[in-house]
Amino acid sequence: MARPPHARDRALQAFIHLVVDGGDRAATIEAVAAKAGISRGGLLYHFRSREALITASLDLLRELAASEVESMRAAPEGAARMYIRTSLFEGTDYDYAIQAAVRLTQSGNDAARTAMREVLEQWRAAIRDDVGDEGVAAAVWNMGEGLYHLAAIGLLPEGEDARQALVAQLLAQVDKLDPR
Repeated sequence: MARPPHARDRALQAFIHLVVDGGDRAATIEAVAAKAGISRGGLLYHFRSREALITASLDLLRELAASEVESMRAAPEGAARMYIRTSLFEGTDYDYAIQAAVRLTQSGNDAARTAMREVLEQWRAAIRDDVGDEGVAAAVWNMGEGLYHLAAIGLLPEGEDARQALVAQLLAQVDKLDPR
């Protein structure tokens, strides 16, 4: 039987989900504590301030991104194809960490902007190293970003079959751009 998440983890996930669902201002200390099911004091025990929550969310993003980039670089299909194949918002912790950082960036948070730049550059570098061409890497990266954006805002075709058909079309274009 899996152990329930610790209060710190619940608080961090509550913060991330509040930022994604309601924006930066929705993620107050009180709202985070309530969503996490802990007291305000319990939240402040783990995170001394709202800034500490922001920092922890960006640290989580960096950790999850590093793992994803490692997987991309090791993927038998290649980083470019994996990037496209995994560019669907699926509601994972990684997806929510990305979206929270995007929302924080949109609200003018410089630390979030820096973290997003770092993550985006890691993805681009993995793709560039895979395909060996800056232009092809840019095209692949933009395809994946467009796909992710449409998925995140709910504008992809309905149904898993239709979504996978779209991914297959993009992968066919990746193969044309990078015919190994």
